[in-house]
Amino acid sequence: MDSTKYGVKSESVTVTVPPAPAPPPGQPLPGQQVVQWMPQPEKILGCPPGLEYLTQLDQILVHQQVELLEAFTGWETKNKYQVKNALGQQIFFAAEESGACMRQCCGSERGFTMHVVDNSNQEVLRVVRPFQCCAGCCWCADCCECCAFTISVESPPGQTIGFVRQRASAWKPYYDVLDANSEVILKIRGPCCPCQTICCRGDVDFNVLSVDESQNVGRISKQWAGITKEWFTKADNFGITFPMDLDVKAKGTLMGALFLIEFMYFEEEDN
Repeated sequence: MDSTKYGVKSESVTVTVPPAPAPPPGQPLPGQQVVQWMPQPEKILGCPPGLEYLTQLDQILVHQQVELLEAFTGWETKNKYQVKNALGQQIFFAAEESGACMRQCCGSERGFTMHVVDNSNQEVLRVVRPFQCCAGCCWCADCCECCAFTISVESPPGQTIGFVRQRASAWKPYYDVLDANSEVILKIRGPCCPCQTICCRGDVDFNVLSVDESQNVGRISKQWAGITKEWFTKADNFGITFPMDLDVKAKGTLMGALFLIEFMYFEEEDN
């Protein structure tokens, strides 16, 4: 994706992305990048529009796009991500909405709205993290509401499908995944040192657990992207695995959890 722009309206948002290209008649030109989109599935009764893709998947890959302006100047730009299946076919494109002043002054702690669109340019998910001045403290996230980062995940226009809330912990990242009624449906526990990617050159796993934490039902992984990309850019690669039969709304909410984890632990310049 070379260009993305969107305008926010009262109930909908338009994110303009290039359409899925047809296969070229011959060999692609040197440097030409062909985006292969996953075929659009049939509508499913009771499934939020556009999330039918997720009913067919037990793994998704999220690749943050490299922003040259940010890499060379340090000017914080809006994040953009390609969301793909295990075959490398693109299923969604995600674009951040936030103010320029918020990005430069607040960095990774900024409030944002992440708009996720499908290959027909329809918004299928909206992830919202409001700005919270003193949030992020792992010690008192339970006793003080303003200390815990929380995101809401919506199926436009305006249908909330879940929340992800930071919980208090001594060392390790700890999150609750909630449904639309604010009932806990899953839990996420991260490693003691989430930023170990740069030091250890390896993946960092956040385990998705059942409510009683007796079963591991999935994983959100920050994947090692190579020394050049890790040191000189903030463009990260992630993966999510979950059961094929997991409720599609829970899958969508786990995508929101990925964006929250990305901003909290891997968006810093010196991560």
